[in-house]
Amino acid sequence: MKTHVATPTNRQRDWYIVDAEGQTLGRLATQLADTLRGKRKPDYTPHIDTGDFVVVINAEKIKVTGDKLNKKIYWRHSGYPGGIKSRTLAEMLEKQPEEVIRKAVKGMMPRNKLSRAQLLKLKVHAGPEHPHQAQQPKPLEIQN
Repeated sequence: MKTHVATPTNRQRDWYIVDAEGQTLGRLATQLADTLRGKRKPDYTPHIDTGDFVVVINAEKIKVTGDKLNKKIYWRHSGYPGGIKSRTLAEMLEKQPEEVIRKAVKGMMPRNKLSRAQLLKLKVHAGPEHPHQAQQPKPLEIQN
């Protein structure tokens, strides 16, 4: 019996669209990470990029549980002494709603070169419009 290994020549990449309105941030991010990695496919191979492209719309209408809007803090550092900055989740949703979903999905991917390449297949848009109509994305089933 032979083991099937996916190769870049025989993989098939599909385009999916997800409406993030009313979705819980963490639960959505886990399923997006699985789709980007290709874990929903029967020919999943850990060291080959077999994942699909995912377009997320309405990123600004994501919901979170509890008091995370005020208590969850995103940190960044400029590299200079005293250069640490912070924003709450509510501020991030006002200024950069796309980055909230991107950072959540990035945190659920492994830390290697392959996952950095797979993260480029995630396209997040704050509103309902997106420029990926030509790829004819199919709706992705998200379980809550």
